[in-house]
Amino acid sequence: MKPVRIAIVGAGSRSFGPSTVRDVLLSEALAKKGIDLRLMDIVPEHLPEVENYARQVVGQLKREARISKTMDLEAAIEGADFVVSAIEVNRWRYWSQDFHIPRKHGFRQVFGENGGPGSLFHALRNIGPTLRIAETMERRCPKALLLNFTNPEHKVCEAVSRLTSIQVVGLCHGVFMGRRQIAQLLEMPVEDLDTAACGINHFTWFQRIRHRHTGEDLYPKLRAVERDGDWLAEWPEIGLGRILFRRFGLWPSPAANHYGEYIRWAEEFVPPELQYFYDPADGHPWETGVIPEFVYSLSGDRTTRPWRKPPPEPSRLEDAPLKSSGELAVPIMESLSCGIRHHLAAVNVPNRGAIPNLPDDLVVEVPAEADAGGLHPHRMEPLPEAIAALIRVQASIHKLLVEAYAERSKDKLLQAMLLDPTVDSYRRAVECVDEMLRLQWELLPNFDGKDHKDNNDSKD
Repeated sequence: MKPVRIAIVGAGSRSFGPSTVRDVLLSEALAKKGIDLRLMDIVPEHLPEVENYARQVVGQLKREARISKTMDLEAAIEGADFVVSAIEVNRWRYWSQDFHIPRKHGFRQVFGENGGPGSLFHALRNIGPTLRIAETMERRCPKALLLNFTNPEHKVCEAVSRLTSIQVVGLCHGVFMGRRQIAQLLEMPVEDLDTAACGINHFTWFQRIRHRHTGEDLYPKLRAVERDGDWLAEWPEIGLGRILFRRFGLWPSPAANHYGEYIRWAEEFVPPELQYFYDPADGHPWETGVIPEFVYSLSGDRTTRPWRKPPPEPSRLEDAPLKSSGELAVPIMESLSCGIRHHLAAVNVPNRGAIPNLPDDLVVEVPAEADAGGLHPHRMEPLPEAIAALIRVQASIHKLLVEAYAERSKDKLLQAMLLDPTVDSYRRAVECVDEMLRLQWELLPNFDGKDHKDNNDSKD
């Protein structure tokens, strides 16, 4: 019996690398088949720690598994069954540019990770290395499945699905955040919820919210609870969501600073400056190297933190509890390799009719079933027209961005920028594109038709 061959590209990541290693080795089904785990990263100092951790987990679980590490992509994925990708290039430095440069030019995006003008450049930085992985897979393991954790999920996956023959599935835990919000509002265990959400990554909408055991439609109760709620309760996380719910009829997911990226008027509800604050009088982080604290969420009124924060205690991989992360990569591996049927709350795949009133080639996020025969996305109901219209704009942006990358077309990049809902000036859009291309030139495609050297690092 051949072992299941799994390559983790970007294995040195402190978040996705060890958690994926742990998930793979925790799987009884994969262990019975045999595990050949290849750890790959282009930064040599990132690999020994995660390799040692993998061997420690093997020992603790008394598993039989082959563990290897390499900086050679071709060696890592040779004959692989699954390739897991979680890469990012100097994450915090460039994210600070994605966030602040468009705002400097007057475009009031609330964040800039997966939506908004900043996400275009985030995507362009990661499309190149991800395509290099997919193109290498075409030569070394053409039947393997690419499981992508690299953001922006939809834009990166769409580049792979449009420009290569590799089957790619984007994975994100955002829908679970939305489920937890609903459970909290309804004051019931999240395990009792039966839900189905769809849309695009970080911009999904719950079409079904029922009680798992009784089948009761919980939307009427959710509407009543929302109407009676204090407006300021959990405001940064769900204030915008409540307005979207009232006006568009479905509960959105995962949180305001994510779906707010796709909406022009989101700033009325989301405090964007506190997402990534620094004092510009002290210099910009991409110039000084001093990266501002990343205030990802203001839940729990974190602005009441003590004046002097204690230094963070160093974390050790060996202290992490041996429990599943809840991510869906390993359930997919178990289904395709071992024939175990799994329900998947959210996968990012080409639409192909899963959401009837969205373009077929748009990468959408939908529930799916997985078994030995593959992935089977659910066929969803059409989205309300107002929601579908918001998403169709993003579909055009994605298509233009992938074409801009493939054709090295600055004109199409500018078209994608001008379609973004937060962009309200042609002149400033041109200036913003020019500045971002200048600041990030080492990692972006050269729009005069020449490639810069691909770089990729672990997803932090």
